[in-house]
Amino acid sequence: MSLQQDIMTALKEAMKAKDQTALTALRAVKSAILLAQTESGAKEELTEEQELKILQKQVKQRKDSAAIFIEQGREDLAAPELAEAEVINQFLPEAMSEEAIAQVVVDTIKKLGAEGMKDMGKVMGVVSQELAGKADGKTISSIVKAKLA
Repeated sequence: MSLQQDIMTALKEAMKAKDQTALTALRAVKSAILLAQTESGAKEELTEEQELKILQKQVKQRKDSAAIFIEQGREDLAAPELAEAEVINQFLPEAMSEEAIAQVVVDTIKKLGAEGMKDMGKVMGVVSQELAGKADGKTISSIVKAKLA
């Protein structure tokens, strides 16, 4: 079953359960996927990697919004954002641990022969592509910086 079908099924279940948080989050995801499909051409389906990037972006947007709301002392607005992020997270593969990410980074640094921060772009490109959908860019970036420093 494709990710789009899973989301539609969950959307129908949320409608039946009258779960407004899940409905809002799933409709936003469905909208983002449809928008991405129309941008790339209506005939072609999105790849699994593209779908995962869309989901990660949706989760990141909600977490960023929640952080801003919390910073401004508006926990009442942050709570729904975090709840929506959790709903969307269900469709993402389980995130890798920092130790596993660090191991991939170390292996990549050895493979590329990277030395110092000047090679960070090369390492980030390879690692980000390899861990697409399994780890977020911010975590990868901080680990790469630590290993190259």
